[in-house]
Amino acid sequence: MAIRSMAIRSIAAVRSAIGFLLGVSLTLAGIDPVLARGPSSPRDVIIVAGDHNYPPYEFINADGQPDGYNTDLTRAIAEVMGMDVEIQLGGWAQMRQRLDNGEVDALQGMSYSDDRAGLYEFSPPHAIIHQSVFARKGDAEITDLAQLRGKEVIVQDRGILHDLMLHDDVGAKLILADTHADALRLLASGKHDYALVANLPGLYLGRELELSNIVTVGKPFAAQRYGYSVLKGNAELLAQFSEGLAILKNTGRQQALYEKWFGPLQNSGVPWKKIGQAAGLVSIVLLLVLGGIVIWNRMLTRQVTRRTQELQIQQQKLIQADKMTSLGVLVSGVAHEINNPCGLLLLNLSVLDEVYRDCEEILEAHYREHGDFDLGGLSYARMRDEVPQMLDDMLAGAQRIRRIVDDLRDFARQGPVELSETANLNEVVATAIRLVDNTIRKATDHFKVSYDEAAPAFRGHGQKIEQVVINLIVNACQALESRDNAITVTTRYDAGSGMLRLEVRDQGRGIEPENLPRLSDPFFTTKREQGGMGLGLSVSASIVQEHGGALEYHSEPGKGTRAVLSLPANQGTQPT
Repeated sequence: MAIRSMAIRSIAAVRSAIGFLLGVSLTLAGIDPVLARGPSSPRDVIIVAGDHNYPPYEFINADGQPDGYNTDLTRAIAEVMGMDVEIQLGGWAQMRQRLDNGEVDALQGMSYSDDRAGLYEFSPPHAIIHQSVFARKGDAEITDLAQLRGKEVIVQDRGILHDLMLHDDVGAKLILADTHADALRLLASGKHDYALVANLPGLYLGRELELSNIVTVGKPFAAQRYGYSVLKGNAELLAQFSEGLAILKNTGRQQALYEKWFGPLQNSGVPWKKIGQAAGLVSIVLLLVLGGIVIWNRMLTRQVTRRTQELQIQQQKLIQADKMTSLGVLVSGVAHEINNPCGLLLLNLSVLDEVYRDCEEILEAHYREHGDFDLGGLSYARMRDEVPQMLDDMLAGAQRIRRIVDDLRDFARQGPVELSETANLNEVVATAIRLVDNTIRKATDHFKVSYDEAAPAFRGHGQKIEQVVINLIVNACQALESRDNAITVTTRYDAGSGMLRLEVRDQGRGIEPENLPRLSDPFFTTKREQGGMGLGLSVSASIVQEHGGALEYHSEPGKGTRAVLSLPANQGTQPT
């Protein structure tokens, strides 16, 4: 240590002597030493600026003095390089602006970016800084900055994340804060959605300010080099900082300063590794003791599970039967309650349409004679074109309500199954699509239907086949993982086999090969956690078999599913 201190003092003495001799030489030559330095050379006292609230890198301590890792590093560099420095800390945006204006000579800590490299020159980094997304407890995790689109995000004014968000144009609404502490306080108070803050200062401030309701969400990102910066053209001053930093690295002083400020933070956590090792040893002992108990308990559990499953199947059958009964009663009541006002609307809208058309000539004559006038708060010149369209739209809407209610009532109607009806497959498919239109719209933006207009009818029960089509389309919607995935519904007639075909193809997640043979098993479902009962495809298979048809599935995981319904055509019939 004594040898290192002597070496540092010797370097400083040599640099002072060289500076003195250079000044004397310029004076004897008649050149002002101040002018000889040039406009971009540093002042006699070098002003180094930084952020006043960026612990543990740089901050104002309890005594009102500059402190932190950056501050100690700057003082050490000044010592070994024989530099006279003045450290000024303030708001980051203000300090950066003062550097741009030439009011300070350097910033002792700035994160590097390609955009900033166009304005500033950077020393070799003396730290690597990671950034983190902070949120209130319970908020959604952020794994990609693109997830911040449309969110209110707090960033430090003119900080590296402010620059990054502007450069990448993520689409978030940026809320500017003077310091990282201000950003975290705003977030903890319930304002805005997220805060983008340097990881270590954010954790440090969260602990110091006791902001217990905010946490990091997702892993740290955007590791950036962090070092001294000066304006372009001030390479001489930057070279002094770079040289001093290299001396501190080689002599071990920089590492000592790093350990001083960051060692306690890195070592203050719970010794999870040791706790984990101890827990592992305890677990091994417990496993040995409980091994025999587990084996015996497993045999008993299998018997209980088998019996429980049998009881659950019986209970689910009863629940499903009760649900279907309740659904029929509910739909019948809803249809009655909606049909009455809907019929009134249809009747009155037709009358209103005739009334307006009878009044139209009188209104037109008044308009030609007296000019424009208000009708319903709007000018007649505008309303005379819009009122007929408004009446037509209301009439079409009421008719749509009537049609949907009729479809629901027909779908839920219960009665003995008679296969004597002549039905058109295209009409059955169209009705089913209308019933699940809302489900389709929520699932995909790409739904396509193709009808074989020349397909003959089939003999059977149209409402039952309609139920099968609904099950196939709803399953296709539930299999999609994105609205960009498509669903295609196609009807066609195979004259060679005399069979009508309905194909429902989706671009969803697909079905595992071992599950394909079990799709028609009662109560088999892969959507149990979403409330699936596993009866839809089983009931569909029974209906199709009653009609003498077949229901086949072709699928590969990740490549979607193709369901094909085949029904015997009623030969000699024409499509209706």
